[in-house]
Amino acid sequence: MSDPTSPPPLPVTFRPARTRVVLLAAGVAVLLALCAVAVLLDQLGPGEKLSFALTGVLLCGILVRLSRPKVVAEESGVTVVNFAGVRQLEWAEIVQVNLRAGDPWVYLNLSDGTSLPAVGIQPGIDRRRAVADARALTALVEARSTARPDGGDRTPRKHPES
Repeated sequence: MSDPTSPPPLPVTFRPARTRVVLLAAGVAVLLALCAVAVLLDQLGPGEKLSFALTGVLLCGILVRLSRPKVVAEESGVTVVNFAGVRQLEWAEIVQVNLRAGDPWVYLNLSDGTSLPAVGIQPGIDRRRAVADARALTALVEARSTARPDGGDRTPRKHPES
C-alpha cells in the first residue's frame, strides 16, 4: 500500500458518511421520541410538553452540529469545516497531512508551524475510507503545492498509515 495515490478531480468533499448518517438518524429518533412523549402523556401540562419538545429540538440540533465536519478541496484551496468553525486554506499553507494510528481524525500541519484538525476525515466507523481519503488529500496537497511559501522545497511526505 505504499504506492502513491493519484489526486482525485476537483472539487472533492471528504466527510465521514457513515458517522454522519448515524448522527442524523439518532437526532431524528431523539426528536421524534421526545415529541411523542410530549404528545402521548396526558398528565403533562402545556409547559412540560413544550419542554420535552424543545429538549428534543436541542438534542437534535447538537447531533446535527456534530455531523457537519467536512473537508472540501477546490482549485483555490481547502476548506476545513469542523464542529465550531470553518477555515479556508490555500494549498501552499498545507505542509503535511497526518493520520497516525490512534488519531481520532486527520491533522494538517501548516506552514505557520501550527496543526489544524480536519475532523471531516476520521477513522471512527470506517477506517479504510478515512485512510483512502487522507491519501487522496495528501496527493492533492503534493500536486497543488510544489514549493513552500518561504521559497524552500517541500520535503517528501509519508502517506498516512493504513
